[in-house]
Amino acid sequence: MSALYSFALRLTRDQEDAADLVQETFLKAFRFFDKFERGTNCKAWLFRILKNSYINTFRRSSKAPDTVEYDVIEEFYETIRDSSVETSVLEEQVFHNALDDEVAQAVASLPEEFRTVVILCDIEGFTYEEIAEFIDCPIGTVRSRLHRARKLLAAKLADYARARGFSTGESE
Repeated sequence: MSALYSFALRLTRDQEDAADLVQETFLKAFRFFDKFERGTNCKAWLFRILKNSYINTFRRSSKAPDTVEYDVIEEFYETIRDSSVETSVLEEQVFHNALDDEVAQAVASLPEEFRTVVILCDIEGFTYEEIAEFIDCPIGTVRSRLHRARKLLAAKLADYARARGFSTGESE
């Protein structure tokens, strides 16, 4: 749930909208749980619902998202929650807090298609295959976007890196 919220926050850039988007994601997951194919990646399925909801709700229209009682979502989450958690919440918080404002701003300033693959790969830890499935494009496109996004970030953060003692590969 925290990974979904983190991704939603990066997409919407607003805490309330991110919370609404996560809520809408779980509502849709609950409604369409019969469409989920058992044995497939549930986390990727939820991320895809979140991304599609973001596109449909926050970019194409201004109508308010559906709401549901928090207790219902919490109860639903407890029933589908995976018993083994891959990353701890503390580990995730430490990583996210380690990003300086300048880095976060650089990521946020990327065009959406590049920002999405960087967040999913470098921050959320999805594989290229999972990202390709999630954003519904060939794996080569994921690799290309990730490469271009990283080059854009490197250019935006060159001064930041030098100020912290990192070599940027440029003649200094």
